Amino acid sequence: MSGRIGCTRDREVATVTLSNPAKLNAVDSAMWQQLAQVVSGLAADPQLRCLVLRGEGEQAFAAGGDIEEFSTQRDTVDRAMAYHAQAGAALQAIGDCPLPTVALIHGACIGGGLEIAAQCDLRICGESARFGAPINRLGFSMYPVEMQALLRLAGAATMRELLLEGRIMGAAEALSKGLVTRVVGDGEVAAEAYATARRICQGAPLVARWHKQLLQRLQENQPLSAGELRDSFAFLETEDYREGLAAFLAKRAPRFRGC
Repeated sequence: MSGRIGCTRDREVATVTLSNPAKLNAVDSAMWQQLAQVVSGLAADPQLRCLVLRGEGEQAFAAGGDIEEFSTQRDTVDRAMAYHAQAGAALQAIGDCPLPTVALIHGACIGGGLEIAAQCDLRICGESARFGAPINRLGFSMYPVEMQALLRLAGAATMRELLLEGRIMGAAEALSKGLVTRVVGDGEVAAEAYATARRICQGAPLVARWHKQLLQRLQENQPLSAGELRDSFAFLETEDYREGLAAFLAKRAPRFRGC
C-alpha cells in the first residue's frame, strides 16, 4: 500500500503531512509526485502565508525513500533517472515555494526526509530527533541534484561526515552543524513549529516573499544589478508598508493584507 501526502489548513497556515506510518513515513514514488503537486498548488494560494511540513505521528519526519521500490523503480539507469526526476521536482517545489516553509521534525529525519527538510526555510525538531543519510551502507550514492540544498545548508565538511561515514547525528549535533534551526523538548515540537508559523504570519506577507527571493539571490555570490537594488524598494508602493508605519506610530498591531 502506497503512502500519501495529506494537507490541512488553519486560516493562513497549511500543513503538508508525509504519511506512510508503517514505514516511518518513508517517501515512495507516488508520494514524491503528490508532494510536488500539493506544494505547487498551495504556493499559488494568495490566502496562505506559511506552510508547515511534517511526518505523520511522532516517530519520524521521514525515514528516507521507500527502499522496497528500488529493485523495481531504480533497477536501470533510465528508471533511476525518472525516479529521481520525480523526487527532484518535489524538492524543487518546496525550495521554490514563495511562502515561508517550516519543517516540524519528530524522530527520524533520514535520507530523502533530510533532503525535504533541507529545502524548508526553518527546521524545528525535538531533542530525540535523528538526522543522517547512511546510504553508503546500502551501496548507492546521493543523486547530485538532491545533494545541493543540503550542501548549501550545512557545508561540505558536514556533508562529508553524513555521506562518507554514514553516521546518524542527534539533535544537538545537528543544531551545532546548521542542519536544524531550533531544538525543543519532544513534547513541544508542534507547539513551537506552529508558534513559528504564527510569527511569520504576523509579518507583512509580501515582505516575507521578497526576503526569500533576496536571500536566494544573494547566495548566488553575484553582485546585484542596479535594477535589482531599485526593485528592493518595491515595498514603498504597498498598502502594507503604509499600514505598518501607521500601526507603529499608533502603537497598535498592524493588519497586513498582502497588497
